[in-house]
This record gives sequence, structure tokens and C-alpha cells, in this order.
Amino acid sequence: MSKMIRKSVICVIIAVVTLSLATFGFVACNKQAPSNVPVAPTDDTPQVDPITITDMIGRQLQIKPGTYKRVVCIGAGALRMYTYVGDVDLLCGIEDIDNTTREARPKMFDKAARPYQLAFKTVFDAIDSSCGVGGPQAQAAEAEKILACNPDIVISEYEDVEKENALQEQLGGNIPVVTVKYGPRTIFDNNVLNSLTMLGKIFNKNGRAAMLRSYIKGQEKEISDRTKDIAEEDKKSVYICGLGNWGTTNHLMTAKNNYAPFEIAHIKNAANLSGGGAPQAEITLETLVEISDDIDIMVFDSAAINNIKPIGTKLDATNKQALENINAWREGEVYIEMPQYAYYVNLELALVNTWWLAKVAYPDLFEDIDMTEKTNEVTYAFFGKELAKEIFACPLSFGGYQKIDNPSTFFGA
Repeated sequence: MSKMIRKSVICVIIAVVTLSLATFGFVACNKQAPSNVPVAPTDDTPQVDPITITDMIGRQLQIKPGTYKRVVCIGAGALRMYTYVGDVDLLCGIEDIDNTTREARPKMFDKAARPYQLAFKTVFDAIDSSCGVGGPQAQAAEAEKILACNPDIVISEYEDVEKENALQEQLGGNIPVVTVKYGPRTIFDNNVLNSLTMLGKIFNKNGRAAMLRSYIKGQEKEISDRTKDIAEEDKKSVYICGLGNWGTTNHLMTAKNNYAPFEIAHIKNAANLSGGGAPQAEITLETLVEISDDIDIMVFDSAAINNIKPIGTKLDATNKQALENINAWREGEVYIEMPQYAYYVNLELALVNTWWLAKVAYPDLFEDIDMTEKTNEVTYAFFGKELAKEIFACPLSFGGYQKIDNPSTFFGA
């Protein structure tokens, strides 16, 4: 492990342990944990008195922290978020999309890395009860299937107050339906950080949630600190290809100007796209042609490559020519990042991708960062497992983080 990574991790551990000692008392150290990530304190004393919480869409709910034994997660990203904090052994139902033994499940993400699925596949596949189909087209909760799982709490990512209130009534009114939320800044979004805190409170995992928050903020600060002194004229201009929702991940889906990884790593966005909401938007082919000489680096989100490769047959002549005329393409400055979207945002990969973007833009400042080591560090922090090998082995990972020296050959031009 590099000195910089060791220093960063030690700072996180000190901060979290200090917070834990002040708030939760003495915490034993897990001697089996790798040394490259902080160890979360445990919360062994459950609180049984009901408290009122406000979920991430403003609904007030009565909960009894630490008492829930049967958990169901519904909607894109809900299960992923739960696995960061909660105990997967409490799951009593699983969406079809996350149980690979179900032949009729949605399969559009089977070739893309979803680290939470890789980490807990055995657990998910062993759960017989279905709480719904899941997938991008599942826009409504399936109350009857949820009831059949007999949960005592539901973690949801359906960000609609009326739908969530209606579901809670359909479930009898006594089963809390608690909504988590993502956000346009992905892993760095306050909605994510506050969702983690809320889950920590619900499941009496406050220490675990505090560790993750500190880890995320520490990673963000280190990337920013390494790049903050770069002069404006020396900042690299980067274009991301395929940063879109599933099914639209082509080279014209890219990042807006307020893309958090670019801001944190002090990178120029080659695509001049403004606006709020989601961090991605579609650029016109004409605009891409106009800025082609100003693109220093191209980064393909690996999930998009399947819709582009081989460009000789999947793109028309105009699109193919547009890619080949981009300065970064001609100069061989083309790179692959891991899939940011696969049944909503892979938040842990969004963090690793930020390190990768910073490294490809400013290699001298990140020479000490090995991407396999960093991927293992981050996935251990989020899941307690080093998953780089499994992530890179997924078909739509194309072997992992890499530079494509001859993009025309790689993409089959």
C-alpha cells in the first residue's frame, strides 16, 4: 500500500474511532480486517423506544431502531444502498432482478458489474421469496408480493410521496416504508450521505454509517487536495462517452458541466452542457464535432461500449468519422472506466471512477495509485470484500481500468 493511501486511511480511522468513542463507547477492533480500510464500530445495544424519523422524501415515520428482523428492499438502488449499512441476512425477499436463479428475471444488467450483487450473490440467490420483478421498467411496487414476504420494514427507492404512502396503506399501515434517495452528485451527493445516516439509525448501525460517511468525505478531500493547485491553463479537457441511463449509453451521452468527479478532480468538461438534475445529458453530434480538437482525453464508461463496439457496424459513417476525428482518439488518449450505471448508480464504482479520472488526467499526481488496489480498498470499505477481480471479470468491464492505445483497433473501426 502506498504512503499516500496509508496516510489517508489512517486519518479516516482516527476520525471515526474518535467519533465512535465519544458517541458509542469502547469498540473492539476486528483483527481479521485488511489494513487498507477503516473498521466500522458495532452497535450492539438496540433501542426499542419508537422514534420519529423523516425519510429522504420528507415523510415522517415511526420506527423502532435495531428491532427489524425481516427486511425487503424495492426499487432501483434500494438494495444496493441497504447492503452498505444493513445486514443482508435480514433480507426476507429479493427482487427478481437480483436473484440470478430466476429464469424470468430482467437480464439487461447480467454482463455489467454491480458490486453489491457480486458481493452477496450467494445470499440473494438463496432467498426464495420475490418482492417484485425489479428493473428499469418496474415503476410501481408490487404490494401483494411484498406482503407475501412478511417483512417488518420496507426500504424503497420510489421517490414519490403519494406512491409510498399508498404502499404503506396497502401493507396494512404497520410496516414502515422508508425511502432512500440518490442524487445528481452520485456518491458525493448529500442525499446519499444522509440516506446512509438514516439507515444507520433505523438498523442501529450508526457507527457503520458514520465510518462510510467519513471514508467518502476523506476520499473526496484527498482527490481534491491533490489537484487543487493546478493552474486553469493546465487543466485537462475530458469527454466522457456513454454516461447515460441504460439503453441510451452511446457516445453522445456525456456529463454536464456540474459533474461532481470533474469538479472534485479539477478537470475541464469538454462538453459544455448546463442544467440541473441528473449529471448526464445527450450532446448533439454537431457539437461533438465542433469540440473534437479540444478534447484532450476520452473516457468510455464500459457499459456504453457494448452499444458502440464494433463501430464499423454499429455506427453510421457520420458517427464513426466523428469519433475518429476527435483529438484524443487520434492521439491514443482513450480510456475505460467501470460502469457507473447498472440498476441505478454503482456508488462505490462512482468513487473509484473519480480516482481513475483524476489519474488519467494528471498521471504525475496519482502515480502512486494502483487501480486494482484502490478498487479493492473501496469495495472492502463498502462491502467488507475485495472485489476488483470479480468486477474486472464481468463481460462489460472489458478487463478493468485501462488505456486503449489504438482505439480504432479496439472498437473494430
